[in-house]
Amino acid sequence: MLRKDGHIHSPYCPHGTSDKIIEYVERAIKLGYEEISFTEHAPLPDGFVDPTPYEDSAMKYESLENYFEEVDKIKYEYRKKLKINVGLEVDYIEGFEEETKNFLNEVGPRLDDAILSVHFLKKGSHYNCLDYSPDEFEKMIRAYGSVDNIHRYYFNTLKLSLHSNLGDYKPKRIGHMTLIRKFHKRYPSNQRFEREILDILNIMKEKNYELDWNGAGTAKPLCREPYPPSWVIAEAIKREIPLVYGSDAHQVKELNQGNATLIQIKNGM
Repeated sequence: MLRKDGHIHSPYCPHGTSDKIIEYVERAIKLGYEEISFTEHAPLPDGFVDPTPYEDSAMKYESLENYFEEVDKIKYEYRKKLKINVGLEVDYIEGFEEETKNFLNEVGPRLDDAILSVHFLKKGSHYNCLDYSPDEFEKMIRAYGSVDNIHRYYFNTLKLSLHSNLGDYKPKRIGHMTLIRKFHKRYPSNQRFEREILDILNIMKEKNYELDWNGAGTAKPLCREPYPPSWVIAEAIKREIPLVYGSDAHQVKELNQGNATLIQIKNGM
């Protein structure tokens, strides 16, 4: 079993669950984890309008202090049983680099852990959330021209995130690197974008980044593979890029999801 879960959400996620933070902690202990990171979706940058139908992609800024205080309290209370990190999953949003940098400068000193992820793609002056739902993804196919074009935008945006200047507190772990494949069983691409993915891994190696080895995709009915899949993990291991397992749990019952599959992949290499 992978003993650290570096990607867990909480009741502060508006598209998650009301399961309490203490319930995540107790469940993690029962499962045998030694360390976990709460990485709630950071508030979206000033001026950015959430393009999802219910505008529920991230925690509200007003909730941030309560989130920090609650995780810090639990972290202290359980310090002898489990290492608990307070963190954030920060969105890289093209065109909002300065706002994101300012936010990280503000909250960075309070973070034990953090993930940098791409959920939003920019086309012209319009933004889309790429993983919201199959129906929304289908609308994106019409707007972008093809599934392959969406993939190109996604991997280009990932590269931008790696090169972006987000300041001293920029997260050094890339979240669910192949999230673009969340609906691939319904909307398959015609290629696997090997050159783009290897370029990203090479940049990550050069910049000493970690990779979120994310089990959530194994539980998604239109995905059924981890983010990223095994061939990408093999390339990451070749480059000695550190892998950090993440369940990406948005409810307590999702803790540990994909763990067995990831172990099987790793043992087969």
